[in-house]
Amino acid sequence: MFSEAEPAQILQAYVSDSFLKRKEHRALLAEKQVEAVPVSDRVMEAMADTKTPQGVLCVMRQQHYTLADMLRNEAPRLILLENLQDPGNLGTILRAGEAAGIAGVLMTRGCVDIYNPKTVRATMGSLFRVPFLYMEDIDSVLDELRQRNLPVYGAGLEKSVSYDRLSYRKGCVFMIGNEANGLSSGLMEKADCAVHIPMEGRVESLNAAMAASILMYESYRQMRNPV
Repeated sequence: MFSEAEPAQILQAYVSDSFLKRKEHRALLAEKQVEAVPVSDRVMEAMADTKTPQGVLCVMRQQHYTLADMLRNEAPRLILLENLQDPGNLGTILRAGEAAGIAGVLMTRGCVDIYNPKTVRATMGSLFRVPFLYMEDIDSVLDELRQRNLPVYGAGLEKSVSYDRLSYRKGCVFMIGNEANGLSSGLMEKADCAVHIPMEGRVESLNAAMAASILMYESYRQMRNPV
């Protein structure tokens, strides 16, 4: 994560004695032009929230985005998350979202903190590059998205169509709900269409991050193949 961060985002860095012993680590500090505070390995273990810290910790500048930041492209594709609770899921969605070229991630206030340490690690650096926004008023956000003629699709089973039967080439918004309960009925009613992912066997549902990734990559596939 330290190597992925832009120097301007780093407010303060701390490195362990063991970290400084390696030539490539010292070269990385020089490359970042960061004056890190050295601490003992024992202090680093107390500072970190992992059992085997990598030897570098940073105080980072938080990122702040607006909906306008996500709507700069002609056909933006976005993910809207409702009350997602698992930090690993959120981090994975940001990482897969960057790979699939989405314009941003929208979240309800009931979602897990995007700066949760597990979320941060799961993003593998995508946190620094993918715009995100916690929504204060979902209705106003959806109204603005529809003014941009972006269709809104809710992931669910009732009265739904298979996700691969629709076109996403003009941009879209995918709504993914809580891991245990899915999208709330109130938010599903605001969707233009419900979509589902066909499954074999006795599987009832997919992991939220997996489902989001499949939807994002289908939209990416269509954007890469416009005909």
